[in-house]
Amino acid sequence: MNFIWYLVIGGVIGWLAGVIVGKDIPGGIIGNIVAGIIGSWIGSALLGNWGWEISNFYVFPALIGAVILVFVVSLIMKGFRKATD
Repeated sequence: MNFIWYLVIGGVIGWLAGVIVGKDIPGGIIGNIVAGIIGSWIGSALLGNWGWEISNFYVFPALIGAVILVFVVSLIMKGFRKATD
């Protein structure tokens, strides 16, 4: 059951990061889950573990890390679109 919560919280964090940046992450819900999980790792590495903890996610560092990840991915995708045009 903990694994399901891990996926749900990762998806919500990835979705919120996309809303904050104003860009969609490629891959739909799977992309949001991946962005949330990887963003959590990035945020914890950069900012440490602080704030609310939900299902092994520290919400603030995870959200900040996911925003960084979504922003970088959107820049990369924009570069690929320009290169193919």
